[in-house]
Amino acid sequence: MKETINYLKKLTSIVSPTGYTKEIGDYLVEEVEKLGYKAVRANKGGVNITVEGKDNTKHRVVTAHVDTLGAMVRAIKDDGRLKLAKVGGFPWNMIEGENCEVHIASNGKKVSGTILVHQTSTHVYKDAGTVERTEDNMEVRLDEKVTNAEETRALGIDVGDFISFDPRTIITETGFIKSRFLDDKVSAAILLDLLRKYKEANIQLPYTTHFMFSCFEEVGHGANSSIPKETVEYLAVDMGAMGDDQQTDEYTVSICVKDATGPYHYEFRQHLVKLANEKEIPYKLDIYPYYGSDASAAMSAGAEVKHALLGAGIESSHSYERTHLDSVEATHRMVDAYLQSDLVK
Repeated sequence: MKETINYLKKLTSIVSPTGYTKEIGDYLVEEVEKLGYKAVRANKGGVNITVEGKDNTKHRVVTAHVDTLGAMVRAIKDDGRLKLAKVGGFPWNMIEGENCEVHIASNGKKVSGTILVHQTSTHVYKDAGTVERTEDNMEVRLDEKVTNAEETRALGIDVGDFISFDPRTIITETGFIKSRFLDDKVSAAILLDLLRKYKEANIQLPYTTHFMFSCFEEVGHGANSSIPKETVEYLAVDMGAMGDDQQTDEYTVSICVKDATGPYHYEFRQHLVKLANEKEIPYKLDIYPYYGSDASAAMSAGAEVKHALLGAGIESSHSYERTHLDSVEATHRMVDAYLQSDLVK
């Protein structure tokens, strides 16, 4: 688990809102090539690694996404603060009070700030606690001496500049991992560690497997323009959603049976359950009612594959998230067991 957590710390430290993922793609290419693999950059920016298996006639795809939630500059206000446009799906209250950085396209510089509702001061605004948080009243307070739009523009800031949120990654002595973007950098760290393990232990997988790190999952289309025609199985390693009526917890691997797009492939799901029981991997079956994955996007794109979804249990998804090392370990073992198993019957 030590290497997985090291990968996770590195991944969460790299800014990667959807559409602004070149740096994390560069890191992935460098890391997997150090391990001895050939990395291919997809036209959309994703990173794909093909691991040749004993059987090269039928292929598998396993994905994790490295793009995250974020924002863009929507407008520069008269007082020099910034209005935001969301990148990805999250309620405004999930980012209120968060530190952020504006990534200035015109000069490559960064400006720090804080995301606040306009009516923040309780000493001034009677409705500070009750006003609805919307695109019209959420704003970035820049850490610069600006008091009007002209001074902000003088920094180089313009509409369309990306805004990233502080991940605040913390690992507690009790084994909890607290951070933004555990969705889905936990899974990306697991895939990186499995690539390391297979290379160092000289393990040949039973089927040629494509490890695909996608960078457009948060907006719905992910890695699915690069699926090789030989692919028969597609596993998305993402996150298990927690909340009322959910079985998922922070200590097991969550296997999704259905999300907002419909059921996942039944025989594939049962294959994973059988492996979990045989390997004594703790797991929970669950339905994620407002959720889509790279695998479900592949179905929408018309991919002729069996598809499945699993992941670590993540508390407070799309907010300041949390999981536990136990869940990361169970997910690691589950993906490993699957990749070294026979095809789904």
